[in-house]
Amino acid sequence: MMAKDTFLNRKITLNLKGELLDLSRPCVMGILNLTPDSFYTESRISSTDRALERVENCLQEGASFIDIGAYSSRPGAADVSTDEELKRMIPVVEAISKRFPEAKLSIDTFRAKVARESIEAGAHIINDISGGELDEQMFETVADLQVPYILMHMKGNPQNMQDDPVYGNVSLDVVDYFEKKVNILKKLGLKDIILDPGFGFAKTIDHNYELLNHMQNLDIFGLPVLVGFSRKSMIYKFLNISPQEALNATTVLNTLALQKGATILRVHDVKAAAECIALVEKVQER
Repeated sequence: MMAKDTFLNRKITLNLKGELLDLSRPCVMGILNLTPDSFYTESRISSTDRALERVENCLQEGASFIDIGAYSSRPGAADVSTDEELKRMIPVVEAISKRFPEAKLSIDTFRAKVARESIEAGAHIINDISGGELDEQMFETVADLQVPYILMHMKGNPQNMQDDPVYGNVSLDVVDYFEKKVNILKKLGLKDIILDPGFGFAKTIDHNYELLNHMQNLDIFGLPVLVGFSRKSMIYKFLNISPQEALNATTVLNTLALQKGATILRVHDVKAAAECIALVEKVQER
């Protein structure tokens, strides 16, 4: 049963360099991949001009955030040096900030140095797939910068995270993980934390669907929740289709997540996600 107040009555704001963004209704985060090896080939961006075109399209279709990644986090992805990540990231962040000053930029990185330099270049949010596990300076860096931080659940790293992940109870294990991490971040003085259960990261297909089924367990934190299902293997491997064919199923899972309290949908297809939010909101008005 859908709770009417799942998100309609939430009053949550993020401080984006002094500008308060209202998250009382769900919003969309458009994906911008600056990597040559992301799993969804259509999402790969190889030039600043193409990145600007992608951002313009995302904003026109209703994205509240643009999530920029310069290190592929797909299972088994090759490692990329910090210098290479910065070389890909910083010019694009600067160009977007200049062309679209209204754009709210999230930086998909687990490295504190990339986080700091990206924020200084004009970005607003740090999206860390490792939850601070892959760079011991990350928590102190985001606390020092006082920028919103997306805390994701993952075990291991992109190179080994899918090597037989094991949980006692995946939903409860994720809650325990967040409890420890959120306490550390709050003690450091970080104000704005967003939780990401990490669908597709160090989880089997069954783990992913069990986690989604019990996603409302995250309500105990009273924090915004981001979900990222977009065209992932938990969809296309289960349905025996390709990532290119997985938009419809992505929308189904986004709908279920919204009903369970998701605040931000991180997607390749912004228009479809925005329509999904509008329809779920309409139903919850009744």
